Amino acid sequence: MAKELGRTVFAGYRVGLLHGRMKSDEKDAVMRRFRAGDLQLLFSTTVIEVGVDVPNANVMVVEHADRFGLSQLHQLRGRVGRGSDHALCLLVAPYHRGEDVYRRLKAMRDSTDGFKIAEVDLELRGPGEFLGTRQHGLPDFRVSSLIRDTKTLAEARDAAERWLSNDPGLSSVESAPLRAILEHRWKGRLGLAEIG
Repeated sequence: MAKELGRTVFAGYRVGLLHGRMKSDEKDAVMRRFRAGDLQLLFSTTVIEVGVDVPNANVMVVEHADRFGLSQLHQLRGRVGRGSDHALCLLVAPYHRGEDVYRRLKAMRDSTDGFKIAEVDLELRGPGEFLGTRQHGLPDFRVSSLIRDTKTLAEARDAAERWLSNDPGLSSVESAPLRAILEHRWKGRLGLAEIG
């Protein structure tokens, strides 16, 4: 794509290419040329997501933005607008990709606040497992919501911490039902909490 667009749409511009399969010294050389203004356009994979600081970069186009998560899009967008010039990040996605894609892209359009974007991400993807290996999905809570019920969940956490401070091993007679529920509900995953 870099070669094709460099030959056609962007003929007359100095175009560079950056991707993860390049050797470190090759990537560094391309970034030095881009930072110095020797390259006017840089085609890149998401290798530029973190740690790239080019203050004069002020326009970014993200192809297939529907394929990226919100935190990754937020990181990519953060690569432009680091200088004093106005910046623009265009997120390009096919028109009909479903309600979740629309909400993710709308969140990016409506906010530059990483905390608000993370909140939308949590609503859409879910928190994943507390004890386990799943990184996203629906929460195990049957009634509450991590977003809507933060006060109630904080009170429940505090009550659980008080209980555990009095009976850390859940070995008392009063703790027996809690211990049975934990062992049943979390089965083989309780061992994961002891790792690390």
